[in-house]
Amino acid sequence: MFGKRSKDDGNTPLKSRKQIHSKTPLAANMAANLQTLSEKLGGSSDFVIRQLRCDAMPGVEMAVAYIKGIVEEETIHDNVVNPVMSWSAPLGKGSWTETLRQRIVTTGYTKPVSLVEDALNKLLDGECLIFTNGLREAVAADTSGGEQRSVAEPNTQTVIRGPQYSFTENISTNVGLLRRIIRSPDFRIRTYTVGRKTRTRVELLYVHNIANPKVVEEIDKRIRDIDIDGILESNYIEEFISDQTFTPFPTMMNTERPDTAAAAMLDGQLIILVDGTPFVLVGPATFFHFFRSAEDNYQRFDISTFLRLLRYCAFLVSVILPSLFIAITTFHQEMLPTTLLISLAAQREGIPFPALVEALLMELTFETLREAGVRMPRAIGPAISIVGALVLGQSAVQAGVVSPAMVIVVSFTAISNFVTPQISMATASRLIRFTLMLLAGFLGIFGIMAGLLFLVIHMTGLRSFGVPYMSPYAPVTKETWLDMIVRMPWWARVYRLVAISSVNPHRQRGGRPRHQK
Repeated sequence: MFGKRSKDDGNTPLKSRKQIHSKTPLAANMAANLQTLSEKLGGSSDFVIRQLRCDAMPGVEMAVAYIKGIVEEETIHDNVVNPVMSWSAPLGKGSWTETLRQRIVTTGYTKPVSLVEDALNKLLDGECLIFTNGLREAVAADTSGGEQRSVAEPNTQTVIRGPQYSFTENISTNVGLLRRIIRSPDFRIRTYTVGRKTRTRVELLYVHNIANPKVVEEIDKRIRDIDIDGILESNYIEEFISDQTFTPFPTMMNTERPDTAAAAMLDGQLIILVDGTPFVLVGPATFFHFFRSAEDNYQRFDISTFLRLLRYCAFLVSVILPSLFIAITTFHQEMLPTTLLISLAAQREGIPFPALVEALLMELTFETLREAGVRMPRAIGPAISIVGALVLGQSAVQAGVVSPAMVIVVSFTAISNFVTPQISMATASRLIRFTLMLLAGFLGIFGIMAGLLFLVIHMTGLRSFGVPYMSPYAPVTKETWLDMIVRMPWWARVYRLVAISSVNPHRQRGGRPRHQK
């Protein structure tokens, strides 16, 4: 079901990934331990050591060590330093380490540490270490924090009606946002550390008894198989775990909206969070998932259906309109009405380039303007892109380089491209468009039809974690095939996508409300 990756059940240890490191225990000498950690960190100036004295242990040296900038120093002061220095009660029967953990330090998480490597990792995770001279172990307290962006409105996936908040770069905050929506004990989280240098925290989220267990285990195995120096963004994970690499079509969605991610989890999909990015991954995903907007669930089903059909039409326009214009004006002029043909012929009089070169020139110019608008500073980026498009388009027409009809075709194609809710699918249409333009320039409509046929065959062969990419139409699933094209009323949406959530396909009992019968 899952291809070659599923041959390994995930329980076999990967010897190629194991690196043999000699584990160094902490010494009884506190100064030696602090010196070792300082050397491991290269003598970095942000490594802070705070000497302590405790009335319960007079004459015994203590210290708190942490890395400035990735901790909440106020938490260290209030929950670690002050309680330790003011503690004067008898130690009792337990060890000093257990007393620190259970009675003195008031942070939410504490753990004993006895190895230098573990102590170093705790420091880099934003925790502080409490050392006591004469003991061969330290106490790690969770004090992670520092300056972080707060929850704000979405930047790339805005809606008129619906929640107006988005994920942040903090993975704990993101999990909390989803927990506030799905308040169920079936909410499951699996945590990983990926990247030998960055040690990035990655989490796999799903709803138990809705998500397919086979898909959960397959994604779990693929994440564990990743062996790389660093993970900086969720796209790293996406490329490593996707079924297909050499395809223009994305097989995983990404979103910055918690409500979209929660809706996906309730449909049986899985969410992958990566620390340091507000964009989370959603999979498995079919082709039709990329044309569903979060706002579809918050508007009436009739207007949502109209907008969804509009997206499909706009996608087709963005893919085939320039190539169709090239094919008709170059090889199939008889398909045009006589009046329109005369008008186009008059516009192209004096144009030195064939239609293919003209279209490629305009498309590449627009792609350059779009990329420039993204890279320019936000204050002047939109102005540069709009003015550049107007000036260049008008100047090109007046200079006789391109025809006015070609400018209209390219402009409408670009506008249609922005209608697609998922930018990854919009990018795929841009790549496909250039291929179809070349086929149309050499083979006409026959080339377009051959290219589209190849795309359909290619798409039916794609899989997203074992789920057919064209489901529920190839293969046909009668329970959900209509809901993927039109937005059915909520009382009629009885089934989840069966191919994704085969364990628990029923969303509700269904049927018209009683007052409507």
